[in-house]
Amino acid sequence: MTQTNTPTHLWVRAEQRPNEERVGITPDGVKALVQKGFRVTVEDSSSRAIPLQGFLDAGAEAAPEASWPGAPDAAIIFGLKELPDDGSPLTHRHIMFGHAYKGQPSGQTLLRRFAAGGGTLYDIEYLTDESGRRVAAFGYWAGYAGAAVTLKCWAAQQRGAICGPVVTYASSAALLDDLRADLGEGSRPSAIVIGAMGRVGTGAADLCAALNIQTTRWDMAETAHGGPFPEVLDHDLFFNCILARPGTPVFVPADATTADRKLTAIGDIACDPDSAFSPIKVYDRVTDWAMPALRVHDAPPLDVMAIDNLPSLLPVESSQDFATQLLPTLASLDDLSGGVWARAEEDFNTHSAKVRS
Repeated sequence: MTQTNTPTHLWVRAEQRPNEERVGITPDGVKALVQKGFRVTVEDSSSRAIPLQGFLDAGAEAAPEASWPGAPDAAIIFGLKELPDDGSPLTHRHIMFGHAYKGQPSGQTLLRRFAAGGGTLYDIEYLTDESGRRVAAFGYWAGYAGAAVTLKCWAAQQRGAICGPVVTYASSAALLDDLRADLGEGSRPSAIVIGAMGRVGTGAADLCAALNIQTTRWDMAETAHGGPFPEVLDHDLFFNCILARPGTPVFVPADATTADRKLTAIGDIACDPDSAFSPIKVYDRVTDWAMPALRVHDAPPLDVMAIDNLPSLLPVESSQDFATQLLPTLASLDDLSGGVWARAEEDFNTHSAKVRS
């Protein structure tokens, strides 16, 4: 569908999930879209890390927080994380991470809401170029923040404790200062990253390098034999940066808790514990900001960190990076008939047909 008679209207909603301060566009991005002839509305937000005034100065219109259900029918609603789970029909076109195409129960509910309202989901995870590569992702900052929280879990163990609540940081520099204070002048742990050549693994490895942590970096070549992988147990920290999918080998088997091991902290940054293909078999549920560490064994301790919105710990930097990646694609919203948006709509139609049948 090509829009030609009226300006393309992008409505940037406030995030309504706890501990979510990110946004998918910056004031510079709004300015670029307005200069192209777009109409941009940005909701006020009680939590967004980038203040509203910058968006208004760039040419956006303001709207009250969470007013998107009353947006004009033609507006395209843009957010990042889940919508409130109130069961209401969804009538607009939405850009967001839907997590709706892999059989998740919550995803099926979301698709039924779109079916009831006649709306469309452009799932950010399925915004891809001609080669199938995602046009924008938060992966680097997920890896960076995930390694940081896992390291905080390890540091707490050294004090005989379990990691307490985590909070957002104004910058990566502030996060590193906090970690250095946690670690003190003592020895540093060793770490292994699996998936080290990807965005997530690169972020995790960069965090370790910034703190002088000796890090083993593995990718497809090192895991191609399918396991077992006793080397994982020979490191203090393990960062899983590979998504669970058919054929993914097991990196930490269920009996690792009682095995002879150096490993005491796992960062499952890919965070898919309820998948049958999960490569980490010692835990079965995600963790959260209030309780980042799930202790799965006591002596010696073994903690798992599996927070599912890790980039939110660094909301400004992760938003700026993601927004820069996504802006060229947002700028093509004035023609939905081909390219990224047409592929995303085709994915939506394919999966929504399953809940309509």
